[in-house]
Amino acid sequence: MHVSFRTRYLLYIVVVHIAMTGLLFLVLRENKLLFIASEIGLLLSVYAAINIYRRFQQPSEFIASGIEAIRDKDFTVKFVPTGNPEVDELITVYNLMIDQLRQERTRQIEQQFFLEKLIEAAPIAILIFDFDGNVASVNPRASQLLSVRPDEVVGKRLDELGFSLLAQVADLADGESRIMKPNGLETYKVLRSNFMDRGFRRSFLIIEELTPEILASEKKAYSKVIRMMAHEVNNSIGAVNSILDVTHTYVSDPDVQHAVRVAIERNDRLNRFMRRFADVVRLPQPQKRAIDIGQIARSVVRLMQPQAELRGVSLQFIVKEANVQVVDVEQLEQVLVNIVKNALEACEMGERIEVISTAQNLVIRDNGEPIPSEIEANLFNPFYSTKPEGQGIGLTLTREILLNHQFSFSLKTNDEGWTEFLIEF
Repeated sequence: MHVSFRTRYLLYIVVVHIAMTGLLFLVLRENKLLFIASEIGLLLSVYAAINIYRRFQQPSEFIASGIEAIRDKDFTVKFVPTGNPEVDELITVYNLMIDQLRQERTRQIEQQFFLEKLIEAAPIAILIFDFDGNVASVNPRASQLLSVRPDEVVGKRLDELGFSLLAQVADLADGESRIMKPNGLETYKVLRSNFMDRGFRRSFLIIEELTPEILASEKKAYSKVIRMMAHEVNNSIGAVNSILDVTHTYVSDPDVQHAVRVAIERNDRLNRFMRRFADVVRLPQPQKRAIDIGQIARSVVRLMQPQAELRGVSLQFIVKEANVQVVDVEQLEQVLVNIVKNALEACEMGERIEVISTAQNLVIRDNGEPIPSEIEANLFNPFYSTKPEGQGIGLTLTREILLNHQFSFSLKTNDEGWTEFLIEF
């Protein structure tokens, strides 16, 4: 059984004074005056012992009160000097310690508040994980990027979120980064790192969208090249055609005349070829007006219907809801013509193309040849084409028009085998 120091000390004082009282009674019981004086001395001794005990106990009480305040995280409790030098020295040390703790706590709270505000306002997506690797929190940009509410992802692992970009980086180790193009157009830089929390390591994921910068850099690069090529080709073709026209007039040999005409026609085709590239660079800003998207889609389907019948492909227009948007009608028609044309080229006889208009989006889908996964990431690269005679101008022009309209879009083959071009308004 454990007996506290306080109890032992009190027992000791009581036993000693009882023993002294008994001894004094035995020795001085016949001298009553001296006995009374000695009893008064014993009472003074008891008082002195109790006073000494209180002085010894006072630092312990201060320490106990200070520990209780620290345990309750109350760093405002400070003690006033008592006049006892030894106790006052202890109080001084405690007050200095509590001031430092309060300053550190205030600094920590301010830094944490600043960090939370910084993460919340960050233009990049940030996901913070718990000690088990599950998502602990996401900032508003991450919620916007994933199109989810925070409570829908907290507590889940990356590969459980159903977002293809995150599933592809689930194996990313701390300190590694990766450039991702999940749908062939949007480009992201993903970085995984860690920080220490209460002595344990926790990871976080940063997703930075590079799409606008990369698109601007690409357009600046190919625009410069195309302008230079168009300038040189046009100047050369004009001069060469002038010489060939004069030559065709003065030459009487039929074979030579035929060769000259072939050369002139080839130059004209080359000139038209370069104009198609220049059209991408010289694409004017949209001249917008309000119109039902379904009306544009219906006219394009009618325009492409003869080509579909020649290939034996079913081309259907399905309107579910009216969808009035402010767009450049001619440019959007060109987009739909390019998309339907690509869908026709991917289909064989008996296959189907559907143009579906809803209140929120427009879908052009076909059950023809699916897009291989190795090609999907490059579809919207400038002038990329898988066709032997293709220049990739159609999708490049489509991309520029839709970006100028600030519409979201994607092209991929879904799990059911349908290749879908989705335009979201």
